[in-house]
Amino acid sequence: MNIKIKVLPKYAYLISSAIAFIFFCFFAYKAFVAYLIHKEFYGDGMDVLVSLRAALAGIMFLLIVIFFQFIKIKDLQSQRTILRGIFIGWSSLFIVLIILNLHLIHFIIFSGIAALINLISLFSLVDLIKEERNTLTNKEIYLLQKLANKK
Repeated sequence: MNIKIKVLPKYAYLISSAIAFIFFCFFAYKAFVAYLIHKEFYGDGMDVLVSLRAALAGIMFLLIVIFFQFIKIKDLQSQRTILRGIFIGWSSLFIVLIILNLHLIHFIIFSGIAALINLISLFSLVDLIKEERNTLTNKEIYLLQKLANKK
C-alpha cells in the first residue's frame, strides 16, 4: 500500500510510550492525591481506589518499558506483528472509552492519536517489507558471486 506519510516503527513506539507516560503521570498523581486524602480521613492503610490507581500507573510504566524494548527489534515481520497488537490495544481502548465514558475526552484523543500513528506505521512497514523482499543481502550477493566464479 503506497501512502504518502511514512512513520517508522521506532517513532510509533516512541509516540506510544509518550502517551503511556502521560497516562502514567495522570494515574500516579491521582493515586497520590487519593492516598493523601485517605490518610487524612482514615489514618494509615490503603483504599481500593488508591490501589487501583497505583496499579494502573504501574501498568502504564510497564508498557513504557516494553515499548522501549520493542525499539531494539530489527526483524520487520516481528515488528509488524507487534504493531498490529499495539494498534488493536490502542484502538480498543479508544472504542471502549467512547462507548463507556465520553467525558474522558483527553484519554479518547490520546488513544485515538496513538492508534492512528500505529496504523500509519503499520502501512509504512508493509511497504518496507515489500522493498526488503526485492533486495539482496550482502551475504546473498557474496554467495552469488562465489557461485558465478565456480562456473
